[in-house]
Amino acid sequence: MTVVLLTGAAGGFGTGIARAFAAQGARLVLGDLDAPALAALADSLPEAVTLVGDVCDPAYAGALVDLAVERYGRLDLAINNAGIVHEPAFLQDIPPETARRVVDVNLMGVLYGMQAQIGAIQNGAIVNIASAAGLGGAPTLGVYAATKHAVVGLTRSAALENARRGIRVNAVCPSFARTAMAGEARFSQSHETHMTRGIPMQRLASVDEVVRAVLFLADPANSFMTGQALGVDGGLGAL
Repeated sequence: MTVVLLTGAAGGFGTGIARAFAAQGARLVLGDLDAPALAALADSLPEAVTLVGDVCDPAYAGALVDLAVERYGRLDLAINNAGIVHEPAFLQDIPPETARRVVDVNLMGVLYGMQAQIGAIQNGAIVNIASAAGLGGAPTLGVYAATKHAVVGLTRSAALENARRGIRVNAVCPSFARTAMAGEARFSQSHETHMTRGIPMQRLASVDEVVRAVLFLADPANSFMTGQALGVDGGLGAL
């Protein structure tokens, strides 16, 4: 069975990813800050262990990997999914403490995760959840976009460093999807129209569409695919 480590497991993408790998028979190591939601998710899955913590802490990244090795004997696949977004604002209006928190979670959290995971994975894969905002500009989401550009850069650099070791590293770059982080609780027709106005398909992504991209990049059958930033964006990246 494949052993999968997943951060941000209690969120929209995270829950979908966890359920998809569980359906394939994977053994899961799940991390998140939200202890009740994480416990509820694990209780609904056949084979999962959890560890509550903050990805901004490098010790937590190591503890997740240690848990995988101690419980299951190895680590085959890591999905660095934890991330946050700031409220829309022009760059000059983003508070320094907000910017720092977004950088710590979205960039440093992925860095710490990969630093711990790379040493444990053999002939496996890492998939980082970046964003369409990491492939282009994102007005009023500038710090968020900067961190996702950085995730793409980390992904490509790690892919090159580890290609000969048999570790594939790729990123999924979704545009807005129906998750709480994109405002799931306040969706209305006008809100959705605003969010999708620049997307050629004129709609949001579904969580399942993003999950399928993660499964594709994680699949050992894609053994010659590494260093890629795969857009799941309704055609946005083609503009």
